[in-house]
Amino acid sequence: MASTDTAPPRRRSRLVHNLKRLGATVLALAATFLGLMLITFVIGRVVPIDPVLAVVGERATTAQYEAAREALGLDRPMWEQFVIYVRDALTGDLGTSIRTRTPVAEDIARYFPATLELATIATIFGVLLGIPAGVLAATRPGTWIDQLVRLIGLMGYSMPVFWLGLMGLLLFYGILGWVGGPGRLDAGFEMMFEFDVPRVTGMILIDTALAGKWDIFRNALSHIILPAGVLGYYSMAYISRMTRSFMMNELSQEYITTARVKGMPEWRVIWVHALKNVMVPLITVIALSYANLLEGSVLTETVFAWPGLGLYITTALFSADMPAVLGGTVVVGIVFVALNMFSDILYRLVDPRAR
Repeated sequence: MASTDTAPPRRRSRLVHNLKRLGATVLALAATFLGLMLITFVIGRVVPIDPVLAVVGERATTAQYEAAREALGLDRPMWEQFVIYVRDALTGDLGTSIRTRTPVAEDIARYFPATLELATIATIFGVLLGIPAGVLAATRPGTWIDQLVRLIGLMGYSMPVFWLGLMGLLLFYGILGWVGGPGRLDAGFEMMFEFDVPRVTGMILIDTALAGKWDIFRNALSHIILPAGVLGYYSMAYISRMTRSFMMNELSQEYITTARVKGMPEWRVIWVHALKNVMVPLITVIALSYANLLEGSVLTETVFAWPGLGLYITTALFSADMPAVLGGTVVVGIVFVALNMFSDILYRLVDPRAR
């Protein structure tokens, strides 16, 4: 009877606790968003580029210059400009690109799927190769397998991404002809994709598979395999290193020794019990690696002429197109925060202790 009476207060206490945690999360996200907006706003005002001149040109009269300055809202106080900037961003208005003359949000919606597709495949490569390599290295410390995994990881950290991409193009495309060249599709297939394939996600592999256009799918796959492999190698180096470190720490725990003493098969000790606990911190590592690929694939996209968000921001920067640069930076920041939040949720689902 007593347990029945105490059940409702316990449920209320749990509900209050969950609401408080939800409120703290919302406040943290709001503070992060405002901080991100403030940083991009300050950058847009500090860089030695006059946005008014970028719009009207250097031959504009004083009257035209002042009219454009007033239209852009640059004649208002800084605090008011910031409030307008945040308000517009919350409604999805990231400004208009000076270079393309279209809303930045529309440009990003067109370019971002290419980066998402590239980074996702690269992360899959990194996870499928990096985790087994790290586990094998941790279970055989000091052996040639361990030394090889560490050497491959060191090379992945040391070699510049743009150099690796250029060498890959020279060897696998220029000499051997095993993969497609720069861009997402050959010219002929690009026309077919524009007119014959409905845009569902903006990612060519998924859209062509849904439409059953397997010839375009194969051509797109031949183009993405090399840049995704270059980024995947970088991701694999990071993931294998962290997996090795986590596994070596986990294999020294007492419960692992107890399992071995009880006669449990070694493969089960390593790949079930130890790896299960390693996956908890490894989720954060994978999420951070994915976020880094989404925001840091600028050089790879430039080398492979990959029409993604990184190439879009770089081209806008060279064209003094600050609305596009700042809009792209805001989107990258939001994606980074979202992935961190998603990894935190997965962390709590996998590890009951975190709940």
